[in-house]
Amino acid sequence: MSYPRMIIVTIKELIKASGMSRTEFSKYFGIPYRTIQNWDLGLRECPQYLIELMAYKLNNEKKGYA
Repeated sequence: MSYPRMIIVTIKELIKASGMSRTEFSKYFGIPYRTIQNWDLGLRECPQYLIELMAYKLNNEKKGYA
């Protein structure tokens, strides 16, 4: 399934759609766990361009991703 940029609006939705845990997600992207946690909990805001890049990577590189 492809995710146009208008559909994924939060990191929480992207993590859920990926089917990964926060730990798996942080390791997959090489982003510190605490950063992912802060974005997911709404303590910090993930830049939209990063969400779009992560969605692109998941759609095009991760095998078995919906």
